[in-house]
Amino acid sequence: MTSLCILAPSTEWDALAAEEIAGLRALFPDAHFRDWHDAGDLTGFNVVTPLLAWGYHRDPVRWFGLLDGCEGQGVTLINPAPLLRWNSDKAYLFDLEAAGVAIVPTIACPALDAVALTGAAAKFGTTDLIVKPARSAGSDRTHRLSATDPIPADVAQLPMLIQPTMPGIAEGELSLLFFGGRFSHAIVKRAPQGEFRVQPQFGGSVHAIDPPASAMRLAAAALAACPVPPAYARVDLVSDGDGFALMEIELIEPSLFLDHAPDGGARLLAALSS
Repeated sequence: MTSLCILAPSTEWDALAAEEIAGLRALFPDAHFRDWHDAGDLTGFNVVTPLLAWGYHRDPVRWFGLLDGCEGQGVTLINPAPLLRWNSDKAYLFDLEAAGVAIVPTIACPALDAVALTGAAAKFGTTDLIVKPARSAGSDRTHRLSATDPIPADVAQLPMLIQPTMPGIAEGELSLLFFGGRFSHAIVKRAPQGEFRVQPQFGGSVHAIDPPASAMRLAAAALAACPVPPAYARVDLVSDGDGFALMEIELIEPSLFLDHAPDGGARLLAALSS
């Protein structure tokens, strides 16, 4: 068995991460888990993966320092460091769009204010908007706003992405999981009544689904447009009325929903052990 280190969240995330950690401990009983904030010397491991590096978006200096250190010391990261850096900022969406991947319409705003909201509403033809940081995870500091709403204090004047609220979000957010370049399983995440965020901490629910062929094609196109092929990926899509649009491609610390994997995660095991 490959000597594997899984970078894990600090104790502030213990309650939210408990189920994820338990699933990975069951799949990788011999793996070592280290807090990514203070990982120490990682050169003794054959493979290091940031599958549980929750909170990286809140401490980018430490996060990028960790990646730099691993590269400088020859530590094998899966996914590799250049791919993790690229995926750390949602500006990657524009790279995928340039490669022909259908994304949720997105504007990069250098400093969120009322003028930016009004301009986005005019561009998208809707006053129902989503704002999110370019570096974020788990809907952290993500808000649903109208063009005339006051700017929330936690994101005012910060660099943000602005998107229209996709009508298909009412049907749920479709997530397709790929390990070693091969499709594993898919789930749909649905928000509770009155909420737009689908994560469990906001009351969201998860259901297994057989993804439509159009969703599979879009996910495959997104993976093919990545700078290097990812060993693991979660591709998040939403219906745009005519088909699907890419919301995000998660290559750092995605929830993997292994309880819905028909093989129990065997493909992930192979991807991290090869």
